[in-house]
Amino acid sequence: MESNVIPDGVRPQRLQPGIGFGSGPTGTLRSSLRPGVTVPIAPLLPSPASLAVSSGPPPPPPPLQLHSLYGGVGAGLGPGAAGHCNPGNPAVLKEAVEAVVRSFAKHTQGYGRVNVVEALQEFWQMKLSRGADLRNGALVVYEMVPSNSPPYVCYVSLPGGSCFGSFQFCPTKAEARRSAAKIALMNSVFNEHPSRRITDDFIEKSVSEALASFNGNREEADNPNTGIGAFRFMLESNKGKSMLEFQELMTVFQLLHWNGSLKAMRERQCSRQEVLAHYSHRALDDDMRTQMAADWVNREQSVAGTIAQELASTERELEDARLAGRELRFYKEKKDILMLAVGHMHIS
Repeated sequence: MESNVIPDGVRPQRLQPGIGFGSGPTGTLRSSLRPGVTVPIAPLLPSPASLAVSSGPPPPPPPLQLHSLYGGVGAGLGPGAAGHCNPGNPAVLKEAVEAVVRSFAKHTQGYGRVNVVEALQEFWQMKLSRGADLRNGALVVYEMVPSNSPPYVCYVSLPGGSCFGSFQFCPTKAEARRSAAKIALMNSVFNEHPSRRITDDFIEKSVSEALASFNGNREEADNPNTGIGAFRFMLESNKGKSMLEFQELMTVFQLLHWNGSLKAMRERQCSRQEVLAHYSHRALDDDMRTQMAADWVNREQSVAGTIAQELASTERELEDARLAGRELRFYKEKKDILMLAVGHMHIS
C-alpha cells in the first residue's frame, strides 16, 4: 500500500499539465494529466495501442447540457426561463435586456440614458473595490469581428472569463459594442442575486434534474466515480460561488470533454478524482489551447477536412448562442483553438 503513496514534495510537480515525461516506462502523472490527447512517440512512452482500449467509467454528463442551468440570460431568470432565450424570440430577449439596463440606470445614476459600456466597466470596478477575487483585475475586454459592412458583431469578455456577444442586428461597430455590453451587464447584475449562488438546495435540484435527464439512480449521485457523482462533487466543491463563476470553471471541463482529453486521461489510468481536483484549480491558458490545437492538427493530418468540418459546426453553435444571448466562452474558445490549429497547419 505504501508504495502507491505519492510523496508530498513530488505531487505538485506530477500534477502539472504538460507534455514532459518522467523516467518510468509508462510516463508520469504529469504526462497523464496534460490536456492534450496526442502522445508523441518516444522510447519511454507506452505504445498507442496500450492507450487505445479502456473500460473506464463513463464521462460526466455532457457539458453542453449545462447552459440550460447556468448559462446566458437563463442564469438570471432561472432554469424555467431558458425557453425565452432563443433566436426565435428576439423581441422578448431585447425587452428583458432593456428592462435590466433601465433598472440599473435608475438605481445607480438616476433616470436617463445610461452609457452601458461605461456602466459595465464601473460595475466590475465596484466589485473589485468590494473585495471580489479578480485575479486579472477588473478590465472588461471587447473584440470586434473583422467586417467591412453590417451587421457588425462584437464580443465582450468579463474579468472572470465569461464571454457575451452582440445579440441584435447592429448597423455600426459602436452599436455592436453597446449590444454586447448590454447583455453582459444584464448577466453581471443578475449574477449578484442570492438565488444565483450555489447552495445545498440548488445542488439537490440540479442533481435530481441530471438523474432524470440521464435515467440515473440516487446511488450514482453518491458515487464520485460516476458521471453524475462527479457532477455533484463539482457543485459541492464550488458551494457559495455564483453561476457565472461556476460556468467559468465548467468551461475548462467542457473543452477537455470536447477535445477528447478526459477520455484520454481515463485511458492513461488517471482517476476521476485526480482530474477533477487538478483542473478545478487550473485556469484556461495558452498552454492548454496550444496542446488542444496540436491534437486537431494531428486529426487533420489523419483525416483531411476534419478541422474545416468542426470549425463550420462550431461557428454555427457560436452564432446561435450569440443571438440567444447565452454565455459564449465555450464556443468562442473552441473556435479560437481550431483557428490556432489552422495557423499551425499553414506554418508547417
